[in-house]
Amino acid sequence: MSSFSLAVRDSSTMLRRNLLHARRYPSLTLNLLLTPVMLLLLFVYIFGGAMSGGAGREAYIAYIVPGILLMTVGSTVIGTAVSVSTDMSEGIIARFRTMAIHRGSILIGHVIGSVVQSVASVVLVAAVGAAIGFRSSGAGVLEWAAAFGLIVLFALALTWIAVGMGLVSPTAEAASNNAMPLILLPLLSSAFVPLHSMPGWFQPVARYQPFTPAIETLRGLLLGTPIGDNGWIAVLWCLGLAVLGYFWAASSFDRDTR
Repeated sequence: MSSFSLAVRDSSTMLRRNLLHARRYPSLTLNLLLTPVMLLLLFVYIFGGAMSGGAGREAYIAYIVPGILLMTVGSTVIGTAVSVSTDMSEGIIARFRTMAIHRGSILIGHVIGSVVQSVASVVLVAAVGAAIGFRSSGAGVLEWAAAFGLIVLFALALTWIAVGMGLVSPTAEAASNNAMPLILLPLLSSAFVPLHSMPGWFQPVARYQPFTPAIETLRGLLLGTPIGDNGWIAVLWCLGLAVLGYFWAASSFDRDTR
């Protein structure tokens, strides 16, 4: 078999392994999925009336759901950081290194498995949003396809960062703590309130981070609101984070001796 065929075969095997782990031990994924669902319900039913600025709860549901969907991606990939750190500390990676398998397939299996779980989690949260009244207005086939592509690209970028975090963390608990910014950053973005309503000194913090342009792009695709420069900025953020995370993870994996 060619090197490419071996890489594909071994990556597929590692992907099945990670999906089986997620199916047999769903508690971590469900706990991480609970955070965006609870925030969605909390902000809609408790704070929705005040946060809507008089526009009504339905308008606020439409505004908040795109941000919650991308927050779901950040929440889900924390499980990837924990899973990678667990594999490294429990010795299974050391055993894999003694076997005749493609080295990169170990990380690729984690990454693809995490992207699949992230997309599935987004679908579940979107279903909750639809159940409480979210409706996508003006989104055709192209807009839905672009929205799906953005979510996958965003999940891929954050997953590589999470894999790097898992590789450099000595324990699963440390990996979970190191990955917490992936949940905190959406709280400091335009996910819950518009940028212009924030204090002037804080607006640059919310504007110049990866979640805000991605949220504004997804919001524009689903609701038909202006996207402006946010589309290409979001893509650049995703590509930059994916490349950074890949090289970080690859270098950490090569030098790790656990």
